[in-house]
Amino acid sequence: MKGHRWFAAIYDRMLAPQEKKYLGALRAEMLSDIAGDVLEIGAGTGANFQYYKSSAKVTATEPDPFMLSRARERAAGAAAEIGLHQVPVENLPFPDGSFDFAVSTLVLCSVKDPRKALSEIKRILKPGGELRLYEHVRYANAIGGVVQDVISPIWQWFGAGCHPNRDTGRLLYDAGFEIVSADVRKPAPPVPPMVFVRPHLQAVARRP
Repeated sequence: MKGHRWFAAIYDRMLAPQEKKYLGALRAEMLSDIAGDVLEIGAGTGANFQYYKSSAKVTATEPDPFMLSRARERAAGAAAEIGLHQVPVENLPFPDGSFDFAVSTLVLCSVKDPRKALSEIKRILKPGGELRLYEHVRYANAIGGVVQDVISPIWQWFGAGCHPNRDTGRLLYDAGFEIVSADVRKPAPPVPPMVFVRPHLQAVARRP
């Protein structure tokens, strides 16, 4: 499966300032009480792995082979049991209702078909199971959204397929999830290049 060798090589260094400033604490907050069978989609280099407790049995998916090789190293040192699978979220090889939780952090911006991805996540969750996500999303105001639309082709090329203009909150609603909580924040300063991905959505969505 084709991957992004150079993007995988710089990804951790690129995010290091944000991890130190807020992402590390946010990951810890999101994952601290997760237990049981967990599916993490788009695990990337495994940045979440250190925050899972031993009470979680994690199945992590990642389609990019270069990201996956880095994630394997982190999985070996995690407290939780973590199994890795090189598969896209749009075609998950797991039975219906297999997981108590699904986790998505900075992933849905880059999947090829976000509607199918959310449909698959909903399918593999048990009734009442939770999707916990943290994603950068489309600006609520029209001007911001248009700017994201304009920059999107260039951003996708630089960011390994990342779409800065996806309205993930709306996609969650359309997929039939029950929105338990949704908090939009703007942790990055309003200056290029991060201004293009400044609105972030932290949400908990439940399968009815």
